[in-house]
Amino acid sequence: MNRPLQTVTGPLPVSSVRGPVLAHEHLALDLTRPTDRGASLEARHAPSVTRELALLRQRFGLSLVVELTCRGMGRDPAALARVSRESGVAVVAGTGWYHEAFHPPEVADACVDDLAAALVEEIEGGPGADGVRPGVIGEVGSHGAAPSEAEARTLTAAAYAAVATGLSLATHAQLGRGGLAQLDLLTAAGAEPHRISIGHQDLLDDPAVHRKLAAAGAYVAFDTVGKESYQSDAVRLRLLLALLDAGHADRVLLSCDISRHGYLTDEGGQGYGHLFRAFVPKLRAAGADEDLIDLLTRRNPLRFLTGGDGTARLAAGGREGRRVPA
Repeated sequence: MNRPLQTVTGPLPVSSVRGPVLAHEHLALDLTRPTDRGASLEARHAPSVTRELALLRQRFGLSLVVELTCRGMGRDPAALARVSRESGVAVVAGTGWYHEAFHPPEVADACVDDLAAALVEEIEGGPGADGVRPGVIGEVGSHGAAPSEAEARTLTAAAYAAVATGLSLATHAQLGRGGLAQLDLLTAAGAEPHRISIGHQDLLDDPAVHRKLAAAGAYVAFDTVGKESYQSDAVRLRLLLALLDAGHADRVLLSCDISRHGYLTDEGGQGYGHLFRAFVPKLRAAGADEDLIDLLTRRNPLRFLTGGDGTARLAAGGREGRRVPA
């Protein structure tokens, strides 16, 4: 893990990330539609976002947020840089295209090669006017059992760009569905499984799928922790423990996917810290020791971002997914 992380304020040595990482979050976005006016984190919410992150840095040592708002999702790189500087928490920004309902016009008639070239130019062409460069590709999405034609193009383009730039790639699998199809498509386009995170798997109550993804070498993202209206944390914990007991602790990513202002603590929501305040204590009570917690919340996301392989876990003292008796 020698390659520095590309953050919104510049390169960051991996060795400086000594606290936990939130592997899939949003700090500034706009997914509002006529049927959903609350799916936004706008400029007026930035003080609340900044305050939450700063408090999590102070209380839990939060070191890094992987911010997966990509093209067509109302991303605001300059806002991310301000939040990062003011909170003291490093932020890695994403690029790519979300699922088809949110594709911008640029996708409609573009071929895969042109889409991939656009991503590579953004990643490697140097900072734009906002001075921010992406450090990850994602969350690139699909919304069913198999990607639509447009989603297949954007996912393939994302894989091409990942190979060309050396960045890792995180997906959005709507309600956890279609993860295996995403992985097949991405790897067929040349992306390596250990550079891929398949999103929202905690919304899919199918341990067999989780095991298949992990066995193939991909990261399995349990990244909607606390979103009880979609799935209870009790089910999430059961699914996570099953994956750990199957020996795949080195392929798990955890986060909360805060994607609307109603989730902020200032508005009565669970906030970005729900993972640390509520879920991790339950994991400890189920028998996870501090080394395993560090693997899940720090070492795994860093290996995902940098392309470290599974042997790094053994060298760092990982436990291959076994829980230590409480």
